[in-house]
Amino acid sequence: MAFTRKSADFSLPDDPLHLYRMLAVNNRGPSAVWGHQQDVLRSWHQDKSEASDVAVELPTGAGKTLVGGLIAEFRRRTARERVTYLCPTRQLAQQTAAAFDDYGIPNALLIDRVSSWNRADRARYEAAEAVAVSVYSHVFNSNPALDNANLLVLDDAHAAEGYVANPWRLTISRQDESAYLDVLSALEPALDPLVVPRLKRNDSDNAYWSYVFLASPIGIVNRAGRLEEVIGSAINGGKLEEKRAKEARHVWKFLQGHVDRCLFYVAHRQIVMRPFIPPTAQHPAFSDPARRIYMSATLGAGGELERAFGRRKIERIPVPDGWEEQGTGRRFFIFPELATDLAADPDQLPAFVSSTIAEAGRAIVLTPDVRTSNSFMASMLPSNCPVLKADDVEEDLSAFTSKQNAALVLTNRYDGMDLPDGSCRLVILDGLPARGDLQERFLHESLGAVEVLQERIRARILQGSGRATRNTRDFAAVMVLGQALTSYLSGRDTQAAMHPEVHAELEFGWENSRGHDSTNMTENLRVFLQHEDEWAEVDGDIVRERQQYARSSAPSTRELQRSVKHEVDAWHAIWNQQWDWALTAVRSVLDKLQGERTPRRYAAFWNYLGFSITQRLAQQTGDQTYLTSSAEFFRNAQRMSTGTSWLSHLASPSDKATAPPAPQLDELDEAAMRSIGSQALGGSGSAFEETVSTIRAGLMGTEFRAYEAALVALGTLAGASESYGNDDDENPAAPDAVWLFNDARWVTWEAKSEAQPTGMVGPNDVRQAGSHLRTTETERGTSAPSDSVSLLMSPKPAVMPEARALAEEHLYLVSPQHVLDVFDRLLRAWRSARGRIISSLTATELAEIFQTEKALPSQWLPLLRKAPIRQQRD
Repeated sequence: MAFTRKSADFSLPDDPLHLYRMLAVNNRGPSAVWGHQQDVLRSWHQDKSEASDVAVELPTGAGKTLVGGLIAEFRRRTARERVTYLCPTRQLAQQTAAAFDDYGIPNALLIDRVSSWNRADRARYEAAEAVAVSVYSHVFNSNPALDNANLLVLDDAHAAEGYVANPWRLTISRQDESAYLDVLSALEPALDPLVVPRLKRNDSDNAYWSYVFLASPIGIVNRAGRLEEVIGSAINGGKLEEKRAKEARHVWKFLQGHVDRCLFYVAHRQIVMRPFIPPTAQHPAFSDPARRIYMSATLGAGGELERAFGRRKIERIPVPDGWEEQGTGRRFFIFPELATDLAADPDQLPAFVSSTIAEAGRAIVLTPDVRTSNSFMASMLPSNCPVLKADDVEEDLSAFTSKQNAALVLTNRYDGMDLPDGSCRLVILDGLPARGDLQERFLHESLGAVEVLQERIRARILQGSGRATRNTRDFAAVMVLGQALTSYLSGRDTQAAMHPEVHAELEFGWENSRGHDSTNMTENLRVFLQHEDEWAEVDGDIVRERQQYARSSAPSTRELQRSVKHEVDAWHAIWNQQWDWALTAVRSVLDKLQGERTPRRYAAFWNYLGFSITQRLAQQTGDQTYLTSSAEFFRNAQRMSTGTSWLSHLASPSDKATAPPAPQLDELDEAAMRSIGSQALGGSGSAFEETVSTIRAGLMGTEFRAYEAALVALGTLAGASESYGNDDDENPAAPDAVWLFNDARWVTWEAKSEAQPTGMVGPNDVRQAGSHLRTTETERGTSAPSDSVSLLMSPKPAVMPEARALAEEHLYLVSPQHVLDVFDRLLRAWRSARGRIISSLTATELAEIFQTEKALPSQWLPLLRKAPIRQQRD
């Protein structure tokens, strides 16, 4: 008889673990679920199975595909739900489907064009007889092919921001010159008039080539109709290359009619229009499923996942206890730019990199953008080295792994390429991975709000460095290139936020790179790649170091996590033109961003949004009380963005017409003058002169205690609201002096007064001085104001090249003479002010006296910032 009949066995699994015991009878997978996988599955089933949004963190090699697959199959079997399992790429979807086959999980692989899908496979999914395995683009699309799931499992969620944002992100490329210039002209009233002509120029050496400008949201509102017309004409009028036009037409379906609710990021090579947070709540294919499971190797805790997916709250199932003490293969980090000879002669770096690649045979090279990728391929590769790109290995990695010598060069792709065991032993990370779309570049480079991107950057580094270490016995060298990435990974707080294993590996690599030449580095690399007894002896050092480390939260994590649900609310309200609700949400965002480590520049951005929304409400309602709030928001944005140029580049006609007038006295100068006005330094004239004489003697001498005490006293002269030194002999890493000008600016000092005026400043001094702001933040339990600085005072005339590679942007070299120059300016101003009775003078009157002697902080601080250590030469 050929009829198909239902089985009489209707038994259903009690939980996902019982399910795998049923599957393991006949499948090709592991005989049992690992202990840590059991912990995660129990946690989900017992505590989170009814939650709408749950994130599961399992590091590389911990078997997250099986965990996600069992949750998917359990819901399919027990609740007869349609389940869609999404992967970032076709290759990962194929790998997942193959793994499901081994596990005994019925699945339907639905990738490529919808018209090419196997109809029977699609029917199996529709009938809840198989789990659909697909890619993000088949859900996040203007016409989603998979729009009726009951459960979504989203794999590699930490890397999904770009895929999720795509339906709401419209890009006008400079390659479509006519369309780009049309949109730029329509945006002109919303941009700084000095910027627009430079953007229109097509010079290859344009200073504005890589800068990202934010168009004024108020200007966008005023030009919304014209922008709709110009963008629609560009998309439908043949002004875009056909492939780009096709993509743009899909996006325009989501954005048309919403131009006034989008941000416009403008750069020389492209213009990007998008909402800050994608409005996924209005995308049924994503929001209608009752449940969403986010699988990730690195979740973080600062709200990055919620921002990426537009969800108010995603509950988390953390890494199981004990996993922090386990490794995922061995990485040997090397920092060529810290090698003594390569730092002294950077022209030799390409030859070193090239020879290292040639010796390793195969290397995977991960870069953040096309320009870095092109530069690497032009200068760093061995001659006649075959180069492969992402498209070459999308279907099959053997195109790379079958070659004896080859470089796989990927741009902004830190996930999805698994190269285990001998398939690749060298990973090269070239450049800080913070150059995704223009919104990301704006946040990182223009606004300087690194805190809000820290989870993303850290995840990319962790994932990228682990491309060739896919199991506990695997090993690969990781070469770190680029000053920004070298400096970032040298920071103790960055390392402390990593998995303890990676923390120990980074510290080991750093210690074995600095102070050694490239020959020594090559010898160490050979020992590592041979991976025999000689390496085993030092490998134990890393393991022992790992035991001492515990992962710590990155700065501002708590504040960013607290604010994210209100950020999502704000953009949901903006998208729906609920402006009063949006304003309430913005105020809540700013309230939650206040705390121990306020991310000030990110708060500046939200204040600017508050300014734009209150201006819109004032125009709509005629209620002039909104203008008072608007002025407050704008001034807070100015105050919190000190040290960046993004707000000055918003000097558009639209903003100028509505922004409040600038305050007469700079915030930093005002803080100093108010502090000086409240002081009675030294009392009588003779006592004052005795005090300043002691300060001068300390600053002219070399004995470190006297010098540090003089620095503290100088801070009081300078108008610091607090000036103090390091009284804790047991904490040599603390700053020698800290000057606090309320919340306007901090200045930290590392003084090397006893150093000889010969030779060069070394890496340890630079690393120590660069950490002082973070040390002070931790000590005081609050974030440093924007544009705060760390000063390294040393009589040495130069900086070692390998020390320059570690220097952070806020670190400056100061000579003893410059300190004395500042002292003399302040002394002259104080004497003049004392002649008029300081307590009787207003802050403005004091400022006039100090300005005459060039003794305002805005005048003497540039003198101390003349020598950024990053830019010093030997």
